[in-house]
Amino acid sequence: MRSSADPVARALTAAADLLATAHLGARVTLIDGRSGAGKTTLAALLSARRPGVQVLALDALYPGWDGLAEGVDAVLHGVLEPLARGEQGRWRRWDWAADRPAEGHVIDPERPLIVEGSGILTPRTASLADVRVWLRSPAASRKDRALARDGDVYRAQWDRWAGQEDRHLRADHPERWATHVVDVP
Repeated sequence: MRSSADPVARALTAAADLLATAHLGARVTLIDGRSGAGKTTLAALLSARRPGVQVLALDALYPGWDGLAEGVDAVLHGVLEPLARGEQGRWRRWDWAADRPAEGHVIDPERPLIVEGSGILTPRTASLADVRVWLRSPAASRKDRALARDGDVYRAQWDRWAGQEDRHLRADHPERWATHVVDVP
């Protein structure tokens, strides 16, 4: 994590403090935003303030570079809907190197859950979550952070992934469903 003098770190820390205080009893929290907006960092900060919370990162289950919508559907049907019925959620990790599904995982319905990833905030998922966060950040800043994090592997896929995020924004209007909108410089 960056120093407290970093405006990105300050914005995400303030958001985690607010969310942890305002939503102590939240069962399901969704964190959405475009690539590089700070979703993973916010989820880590928030989970550190909520012992026992489970964190599911969509990066672990998107089925490849064209799988944003498919990954969200897998979480909706395999995790969020079962949890809403009080049942275990199930998801399968995507092995990016082998380009195929890997081992399965279970989500405990008795423990709170944070799901973070591009595309997760839709009209259908919003109805199944107590807290819904949209991270808003300028394109240039997001791209710089994402490419610094993931390097050349992601550089070649940036436009491909951004096109899927564009479709999500047009179809789902995630900011509209958010209970909290966080501006990240």
